[in-house]
Amino acid sequence: MQELLCRIRDCRVCEDHLPLGPNPIIEANKKSKIVLISQAPGRIVHNTNKAWNDQSGKKLREWLDVDEKTFYNPDNFAILPMGFCYPGKAKSGDLPPRKECAPMWHSAVWRELENVELKILIGSYACNYYLGDNRNLTEKVKNYRDYFPEFWPLPHPSPVNRFWRTKNPWFEEEIIPEFQQKIREILL
Repeated sequence: MQELLCRIRDCRVCEDHLPLGPNPIIEANKKSKIVLISQAPGRIVHNTNKAWNDQSGKKLREWLDVDEKTFYNPDNFAILPMGFCYPGKAKSGDLPPRKECAPMWHSAVWRELENVELKILIGSYACNYYLGDNRNLTEKVKNYRDYFPEFWPLPHPSPVNRFWRTKNPWFEEEIIPEFQQKIREILL
């Protein structure tokens, strides 16, 4: 696993397309219990070289009901983005993750993971890649039990998505308590 992580962190395939240059962000070990499959690192994460080290990460840890020590322990959580490097800024939020990363690296990472109990799909890019059905993100999140026990789809916790959370109060009122209970069961 460590050799694979080093190869991923050394990847330069998209170098010419990244505004800040390559800085692949990934965390995992063979014992990781929960895999967080997300979009791509943001600018702050790129600059600090620490996954989920921003407002999105703060909200995600709140949803998971875990502290930073628990979150950053790779025995608990593997961090596997759809794109490993910061893709650049879009009009609203960041650009989509680079399409090269997931097909190039995800299957190799899955072969190394031996203890996964849950794959959390964060945002539409991860949900569409792994679930591939015709439902929109809201329908996938609302019908998360259809993807159990392997996957749990979530919206992205970015501040940009605050309007989605406002329009869908059922998510934090009904789904997050069940989600937190599942996380506690796995981490015990």
